[in-house]
Amino acid sequence: MKIKLVFVLFLSLAVGQKLYAQQGFPFDNEIRTFKHQDSLKFPAKDGILFIGSSSIRKWTDLEQRFSGLPIIRRGVGGCELWQIVDYYTPYILFPYHPRKIFIYAGENDIAAGKSGQFVFDEFQKLWDMINKQLPDATIYFMSIKPSPSRAKFFAEVVKANDLIKNYIANKPNSVFIDVSTVIFKRETSVPDSSLFEADYLHLNSKGYDKWQQVLEPFVR
Repeated sequence: MKIKLVFVLFLSLAVGQKLYAQQGFPFDNEIRTFKHQDSLKFPAKDGILFIGSSSIRKWTDLEQRFSGLPIIRRGVGGCELWQIVDYYTPYILFPYHPRKIFIYAGENDIAAGKSGQFVFDEFQKLWDMINKQLPDATIYFMSIKPSPSRAKFFAEVVKANDLIKNYIANKPNSVFIDVSTVIFKRETSVPDSSLFEADYLHLNSKGYDKWQQVLEPFVR
């Protein structure tokens, strides 16, 4: 009887720790929602994971655009890249064992005042973590887009993109995808505001059309 009681107490503590691990960090409510979805129907191994901030979260027809493919969409609020590194990988990355990982993050870090160098440093950490845990997965970094509402940060955006692009060029199973210039006005380096929602931060359907065209060969 005592042994059974000890086991029950141990199990209760373990469950409590697991639940606590999903609380107390940025957007923890969204992480819990994803885990609830997973408990109902867990994504099959070797899927195609899209992870990142609201540009992924708000791409609500992503699965339909790439119909027939095992897309797993895990965009988290307005999260920053360092938060993916520090908090989210045990919950919405590693458990899925994806064969392809598309990452869109870093824009919010820069908007919060962090440098392009900081974003690059965090990406290196994330790349190392993925390479260690999922060495057979291919990592795709989607370039940080220049949102019209954040024009004052463009220099740091360019710096982060350049650093990550050069870093990836020397890494196996790694691809840098330019999803920035495709949303420029023709023959300029200025983002086309008609491809954005009214906040001039998030892409509208026409903007996602542009991204889909670029991503198609990599996803399929």
